[in-house]
Amino acid sequence: MLKVGLTGGLASGKSFVGEALAGYGCRVVEADELGHHALERGGAAHDAVIGEFGAAIAGEDGAIDRQRLAALVFDNPERLARLNALVHPSVIRRQEELAADFALHQPAGIFVFEAAILIETGSYRRFDRLILVVCSEEQQVERAMRREGAIESVVRARLASQMPVDAKRKFAQFVIDTSGTKEDTLLQTEAVYAALRSI
Repeated sequence: MLKVGLTGGLASGKSFVGEALAGYGCRVVEADELGHHALERGGAAHDAVIGEFGAAIAGEDGAIDRQRLAALVFDNPERLARLNALVHPSVIRRQEELAADFALHQPAGIFVFEAAILIETGSYRRFDRLILVVCSEEQQVERAMRREGAIESVVRARLASQMPVDAKRKFAQFVIDTSGTKEDTLLQTEAVYAALRSI
């Protein structure tokens, strides 16, 4: 089994590329989804995150409001690092479990893990290959602002907290530029998939 990391900044088009790779038969797992599970009531990181950031980040039902949490951490590198330290271990553990299960059933398959900060955290080293998805920062802001509840100051703070795209390029074996049409992105993704299959 080939383990592939799929990364890129906020709203760069990672999920679109991931969906295309899933269509080719890759097993695609999103870090955000695993992180959301970890923050749910009863999740591995729920109690620790409330303990660290206070009950004000939770609603009346005890569930963490991720927008409130985001507003607290994404303009504060120390708080963001603390949140990552609480959530990432359970995300990585679950990702490794899913990869091991996939390897049992698809030993010649391609397992893709999508996460925004694989390079920043050093997690890219756990993968055989790394795909970087890129577009302009203004496109990232424009795309992110289409999401429900998006706040431009929070979006820009998140972008500022992430490593610049040019610095990420040296870590990736493949770069997919999503700044053009969807058809162009799909053509690039198809070429990357063909290259992965040949490994």
